[in-house]
Amino acid sequence: MVNAHLAIAIDGPAGAGKSVFGAALASALQAICIDSGIVYRAVTWIAITRGLDPDHDATLGPVAASMNLQIIPPTVQDGRQFTILIDGEDVTWELRTPDIDRTVSRPSALPGVRSAVTEQLRHLARGARVVMVGRDIGTVVLPDADVKFYVTATPETRARRRADELHARGQEAVVADILRSIIERDARDSGRVTAPLRPADDAIHLETDNLTVDAEVAFALDVVQRTLRSANALETNDV
Repeated sequence: MVNAHLAIAIDGPAGAGKSVFGAALASALQAICIDSGIVYRAVTWIAITRGLDPDHDATLGPVAASMNLQIIPPTVQDGRQFTILIDGEDVTWELRTPDIDRTVSRPSALPGVRSAVTEQLRHLARGARVVMVGRDIGTVVLPDADVKFYVTATPETRARRRADELHARGQEAVVADILRSIIERDARDSGRVTAPLRPADDAIHLETDNLTVDAEVAFALDVVQRTLRSANALETNDV
């Protein structure tokens, strides 16, 4: 029997392969995959399209709390892992542009925005089987997650992956520019006061530079299964 509730936290820097890994692991675990980065990108997209200041917490906090965001199964077979709708509009690929990449860490650092997004994410995870991907899932959003992974890769690997993703969609991309942006974002994410990027103390580290997604999932499934068996054994002994 599949347990009704399961929480897996996956954190790591931009371009480390968290989203692909999380989606594949969720499928293997019959769970839903929620990418918290999508929520922050959605706030950023709204700020840019409405001409709002991406550093103004008093404006963007309420936006994050009230935006009409839906994450649904893919509606188009174009390589997407899911479809993202804002007010019913498909913005899936608009959230992955270089402009969003350069800007998203600014709203993400705002306390009001992070608080609003954290509450949305906790609500989605409550009582569900969920694999949640982000930068502070194991440390802030779901500190009691059953298993926590911290996924990383070198900045060079991450830059090449993002360039390949953009090229596959017919967009121009210069690896050196993406690499510079990644290094700058790592510094901002790790140095922010509110919920800085860091691994949870009990997170399992997974370096993905030379791993296939299948290998990552096989490793993670073994960890999850061993963890759940240990937890069930403890519960049995307590009865």
